[in-house]
Formats: sequence, structure tokens, C-alpha cells
Amino acid sequence: MKIIRTDKEIETPFLDTSLVDLGHELKLLPDGITEKQLCKEVADCELLLMCYTPITREVIGSAPNLRGIVKYGVGIDAIDIPAAHSRGVSVVNVPEYAEETVAECAFAMLLVLVKKILPIHNEMQRQAWAWPEAQWLGADIAGKTMGIVGCGKIGASMARMAGPGFRARVVGYDPCQTREDMARCGIEKRDDLREMLAECDFVSLHAVLNPETRHMIGEHEFSTMKPSAILINTARGALVDEAALLRALKEKRIAGAGLDVFSKEPLNNKDHFLSELYAMDNVLLFPHLAFYTAEAMHRLEQETLERCLEIIEGRPVIIKSRDPRL
Repeated sequence: MKIIRTDKEIETPFLDTSLVDLGHELKLLPDGITEKQLCKEVADCELLLMCYTPITREVIGSAPNLRGIVKYGVGIDAIDIPAAHSRGVSVVNVPEYAEETVAECAFAMLLVLVKKILPIHNEMQRQAWAWPEAQWLGADIAGKTMGIVGCGKIGASMARMAGPGFRARVVGYDPCQTREDMARCGIEKRDDLREMLAECDFVSLHAVLNPETRHMIGEHEFSTMKPSAILINTARGALVDEAALLRALKEKRIAGAGLDVFSKEPLNNKDHFLSELYAMDNVLLFPHLAFYTAEAMHRLEQETLERCLEIIEGRPVIIKSRDPRL
């Protein structure tokens, strides 16, 4: 079978070697490939593996032999699902490989920001020491209110760390979860996002990206947040109106942000519309690597291979995502 894997910068040696050893032809394509180039490459493709590269209607239409699209990761917002389904192409993702992993990174980013670890570290590098001045004054997590937007498995893991782990009060917004299910995770359900944001000291985003959630955190939402609030986003950049976020940070309407994801990736410090973030010591930037640990990558490669084999062998494809589009 002819197999294409996009985003070759993400190294998956076990997956690649396994597919080749099974006798399949595997071609790796780089991040940033144009739609036109990808359409040409998939002309004889039967199985397409992708992570970030957009798989548009045009790409799917250029692959008459395509049997399946496997997202080796969680979010499927870069795939034109209706176009794939209209062609009888299976679409599957790997939603459970990094639930704890991403939550751990989100919580680590929160700790770095709350304790002002980054600016204090920078001061140590410059001056070799830092005295207890007001500019280095951090905060406790215990006794504060953590707000979680998107209370699936990653959000539930974040709630466990913040609540039982650090004795914070945890509230959450997720129209897809019942009050009872959220309570079992230690989360007090809120039905109004803006009202919830107004009571939070920390907000962590773990929602899926779809037309309903795009820019769900925007100008109005920032206006309701506390000036001392910190926003963490390890989900999808476009959940946030990033222009509004930049304004909120510059005008000190929120205290800081930890960002692992951006609507336009990769981020850069020259001509990206968010390049001003690099100069802010109350902003922690991470290059979409919250998922990237040895253990999580092992799980990702193993499960991606299983989904590939199901499509190759014509077996029913196991779908674990709660996203209704799958």
C-alpha cells in the first residue's frame, strides 16, 4: 500500500519502520507543504497519516484511492471531515495517548507563572541573585479558584492536580458534560462561561476546536476576568481570539498566560502577529510540545499503528474520540 505521512519533523521511528517492514511504501512529507504540492503527492495514496498539515476537500478529492486518514494526535480540526465521509474515507484519531501528559505540562506552566519562576530565573542569570522585592512576589495555588474550560479526560486530570493535589477550588465549563459527571471529577459545573471566568484566578483550556468553540475566549471574556488571572492554553490556539489576548496582556487586564498552541504555527519572533509575546516576562511560550514525552510518544506510535492496520486489513476502525464528527 502507498502510505504518506505528513509533518515528518515529528519523529515516529517505530511507526515508520513497522509500516515499511510490513512491505508498504511510505513517503514522508514536511510541515508547511502547500495544498497544491500535497494534492500532487496524494494522487496514488491509499492511507494518509497527518498531524498538523491541513487535509482539505481539494486534497481528499485528489486522492481517488484513499481509504483512510489517521490523525496521529488528538484534534481533527485540520481535516475536512464531511469531504472525507462523502468519499467513504475513514477518519480516525488517537485521543487518549497524552491525557495525563498534557495536563502535567499545563499544570507545570501554571506553576512557573504563579511562582514567577521565569523572571526570577532571568534575574539570576543577569545579576546572580534576587532579593525579595515586590516584583518577584508570587502567589499560592491553594485556596484559589481554578477554572477549566473543556472537562474531558485532560480537563479532569488538571482538576485532580489543582484540587486534591494543590487544594484549589475547581470550577468548570463544558456543555457536553453533566453536572454529576463533573462533580465526580471534583469540578463544580458552571453553565455560563463569562460568569465562571469572573470568579477564576487561573483558567486552563482543554476544549476541542470546532465552529462553536472558535474564539470562545475573546474581548468580552477577557473583560470579565480578574486582573490577577492567568490563562493556560494547551488545547488549540484558535480557541482564543489571540489579538484580544495580546491586548489584554499589554493593557494588564490579565496577569499572564502560558501558551503551548497558536492559531498560526510555528510561532516566530520576527513577523508573526504574536511576536510581541516574546518580550513579555509574564508569558510562557511552548512550541506545541505539551504532549511530547517518551511515554506518550510510545503510546502514540503504538496506537497509530493499530489504527493503520485496521484500515489496511479492512477491519472495523476503533474510534475512541468523543468528537461527534468522527
